[in-house]
Parts: sequence; C-alpha cells; structure tokens
Amino acid sequence: MTSAVRTIGFKPHERNIFFHLLTACNLSCRHCYINPTQHGSNMVSRQTMDDWLALFYEPGKESNVIFLGGEPTLHPDLAHGVKTAQRLGYRSVTVDTNGFLHHNLLAKIGPEEAVLSFSLDGPSPEINDPIRGQGVFKTCSENLKEAARLGFRISVIYTVSRLNIGHLHRMPRLLADWGVNRFFIQVIGLRGKSAGGAGSELQLTPEQWLTTVPPIAAKAADLGLDVIYPKVFLDPGERFECAGRVAENFFIFPNGRVYRCPLCEDYPLHALRIENNRLAKNDGITEERLFTLSIPEGCVMNKLLQPGNLSYNADGTPKHRISCCLLKQQIKR
Repeated sequence: MTSAVRTIGFKPHERNIFFHLLTACNLSCRHCYINPTQHGSNMVSRQTMDDWLALFYEPGKESNVIFLGGEPTLHPDLAHGVKTAQRLGYRSVTVDTNGFLHHNLLAKIGPEEAVLSFSLDGPSPEINDPIRGQGVFKTCSENLKEAARLGFRISVIYTVSRLNIGHLHRMPRLLADWGVNRFFIQVIGLRGKSAGGAGSELQLTPEQWLTTVPPIAAKAADLGLDVIYPKVFLDPGERFECAGRVAENFFIFPNGRVYRCPLCEDYPLHALRIENNRLAKNDGITEERLFTLSIPEGCVMNKLLQPGNLSYNADGTPKHRISCCLLKQQIKR
C-alpha cells in the first residue's frame, strides 16, 4: 500500500543550482526547451565550471547541483565538475542525461559521486524514438542498466505528452525491473522548441493530467519507486507560493544568464547575471519584480508567458489555478 501523496514544500535553507554546461546536444527531441539565442551556444570552460560552482555554493545551506545541457555528458570536463562539486561540499550532485553518456562517464565517476537521471519518453523504441530520435531507446536503456549494475542511483524522467500518455502505465514495472530508484513524471513546458507551436499540440488537458498521472504514480510507488511529479494545479483553497520568492533556485546558462524561474528562459527577463565571477542583479523589469504580483490564476508567469494553458468559467474565474512549476508532489511506498 502506498503512503499518501505529499506536496514537497520549498525549503528555506535549501539551494538548488541547475547548471547548464552547454547548449549543444546529439539529439533533437520534439519538446526540447533549450533556446541558443537566449542561452548562448558556447560551452563553459573547465575554469569557469570551477568558478561558478564555487560562486553558488553556500556553506550552511543544503546546496544541490544538477548538471544539464544540451547534453552535459558532451562536456569533456563533466567528471571534473562532479568531483569539484563533491569537494566543495554540495549535498547532492545529479547529471541529467539523454543516456548516451559521452566521454566514458561511467568509468570516470563513482556511484557515490552523482545520481544519474536518464530521459526516456516511452517504454519501447516504437514510442520513445519518434519523440527523441532513432535508436535512442536502445542506447539509453542499455546505459541505464549498466549504471544500475555498477551501483549508481538512477532516476528516469518521462515527459508526458499526447504522444505517449497512453503508454505511461507501462513504465513503472519496466523501471522497477531495471533497478531505477526514482521516477519523475514531467509536464511539457512551452519553452524553446516547444514554444514554436508544436508544444501546444503535445500538451495534455488538465483533465488528462489529473485523471492519468496521479493513479499511475501511485502504482509506481507500490512497486518501490520514489515518484515525483509537478503539482501543476492547486487544490481548492490552497495558497499559491512562488519559488522565486520563498526558495533559492538558480538556472545558470553558458552566457552567464541566471534565472530564478524556468518559465522565463525564452526571454531576457533574467534577474541575475554572472560578471567577472560575481553575481550581479539586473535593473528594470525582471522576473523578480513580476513574482510579487498576485492573481486569481495562481502563477503570474504562466498567465503572462503561457496564457494558452488557462481556461475560464462563464463568470470569468479560472477553471484551474496553476501552481508554481517547481512545486512537486511525491509518493513513496
């Protein structure tokens, strides 16, 4: 029997660093959120990696770093970055990967040094590969199983869309058999490639999300998986909280932009920038000024940047109030 679903509240003494080492990738996924025009097309140097990891680490806080891209394993110094984060004292280090594990990563870091988070959008090549690329399922699943055999803690991210929601129920048993520890069910964000128009065609309706995702998450927890998924919609009467106001999340890109809200990443609304290895605040209208607005729809950034996600009753009230995109639900057995 599963334990009750709980909302993972924002922790005041926790700091999460989402470090995009580069924007290049060997795949071209249909829902990719990377936007080189806004994020830069360069790769951070080994020295910059060290400097920025030191800049964002704060002793006395539970600091976590997630290495992202593009595809972070394309960076030849990723293993060095993992070890540097460990040496600095980051509580946890995670590598988000498409599963190709370039530069022989499994031979360069140990299971105690990082969690490996694999992106997989289907339980078979027939479902996954039209979304992520030909041959991706085979390579990703083989590398995932090898990492599990070596003792790494494994997470799988499944981005739910209209293309694969009908196969989500097949994932829990598959992942449990592979030795996966955590199952992260993600919602499509209208950013990067998805913002070009195709994303709105792939997004689920509120009813599809609410009737499908929570029950399957509960079944996955029954199999021993730690299941995480976005809250997405607030319960009636539930108070809205913005992570940009009550939490410390930093989304760092190779060009030095630092966002506090991932919904803003397609726009020059970043609150912060890195200059000469120091964190500087931007003037004018930035995301931080917008966080303070209170609206009936819940998340003001969703209302401003992704209004197509919202629908209204005849009296003008929103049918569903949108939670902060960083607010998560968790189910553990």
